[in-house]
Amino acid sequence: MSQSVYYDEVEIDDFEYDQDEEIYYYPCPCGDQFQISLIELAAGEVEVTCPSCSLMIKVIYDREVFRAKQEEFEKKNGKKILTAQKV
Repeated sequence: MSQSVYYDEVEIDDFEYDQDEEIYYYPCPCGDQFQISLIELAAGEVEVTCPSCSLMIKVIYDREVFRAKQEEFEKKNGKKILTAQKV
């Protein structure tokens, strides 16, 4: 398994959060934005690739905080969110 090469490692607090879409955004040097959803964070995702170029960043965050946010979302909306489990 190859190791990913990150352009940067970015704290989740440095991302901008869109509450309506439940997506975190961070600017890419190419002019586009990295984006990661609340669901992806709750599932443990840490790698984000820019949709316009090949740069990849690693998101630094506390996964347990996002599991709690996911549970809160599920209670609020009355439905279970399926997340991919990493083995």
